[in-house]
Amino acid sequence: MSETIAARADRAVRSPAEVYEEQFVPALFRHWGPLLCDAANIGPGDRVLDVACGTGALTLAAVGRIRPGGAVLGLDANPEMLAVARRKPADVEWHEGRAESLPFADATFDAVVSQFGLMYFDDPVTALREMQRVLRPGGRLAVAVCDALEHSPGYAALAALLERLFGGRVADAFRAPFALGDAAALSALCVDAGLAEAGIAQHQGTVRFASIDALVSTERACVWTLGGLLDDAQFERLRREAQAVFRPYADASGMVAFAMPALLITAAKRQVA
Repeated sequence: MSETIAARADRAVRSPAEVYEEQFVPALFRHWGPLLCDAANIGPGDRVLDVACGTGALTLAAVGRIRPGGAVLGLDANPEMLAVARRKPADVEWHEGRAESLPFADATFDAVVSQFGLMYFDDPVTALREMQRVLRPGGRLAVAVCDALEHSPGYAALAALLERLFGGRVADAFRAPFALGDAAALSALCVDAGLAEAGIAQHQGTVRFASIDALVSTERACVWTLGGLLDDAQFERLRREAQAVFRPYADASGMVAFAMPALLITAAKRQVA
């Protein structure tokens, strides 16, 4: 069944941040929060900064680790994302700002975390330097990025379908979030940022959508990839063609699931001698 007029109207009314919170967070991002908190060894009393916090999926996971006595701050450059985050009943300081120029003093935090934002920053090297600057000596850094597209079979299939149907411009827009999915290149970026001893490891993750239509509709609504690139006729064509492409990833109920691993940067700021 094609997307209804009511469904299109509902999608048009919701902001990109609301689409992100309602669709992308449960499908892709929520389960990464505890892993990054573990990687940064966040515990009671810690002061934590979540950079590119979005609507707060990782931020709220950190809140659950720092009591008693700790504090969590979330920072994002997108005011719409922060507006959604602020609706949540959590004891968090929300700040608008850019990762490349963090509005905090040196040595302010015990841990700095960031999930799936680094690949969108204008200057990832400067952003990593800033994260290190605001860490206290001995503080921990944990940053996740999408692994290479070829390691996520469902999304690789969607990229190939977009290329076939609409050409390289649309397909490349969809591929953008996977731009840092190379461990060697990511390691070189860390060295440039002064994180020569950073570790980089792959962690497995899974994408889950209620249906093929839900996956395709959500990706179309994403302002950071396909948003605004497809008209209704093109979307309907994509929706039809996607049924066959994603059938191997759908179970009997129609639920779609496939791997989407991440590369996780971890580092600790050196103690003062």
